[in-house]
Amino acid sequence: MHGYNGYLDSVLYQVIPAGRNFFHIREVLSGRIKGFRSNHIQACELAKTLEASLQATHGGMVSSPD
Repeated sequence: MHGYNGYLDSVLYQVIPAGRNFFHIREVLSGRIKGFRSNHIQACELAKTLEASLQATHGGMVSSPD
């Protein structure tokens, strides 16, 4: 489950350009847009926050369905 230096092997959220200075945060497993921001740094921070909250909800264990 964990890769190099203890990081998760899989990405749970992706920041996707959706126009000029506009970014969607997409949940990888479902393909759903979970948020948006007009600044790339803020979009990355939101993706990290969403990922951290998902991991906290599941006790640090998050995996994709097989």
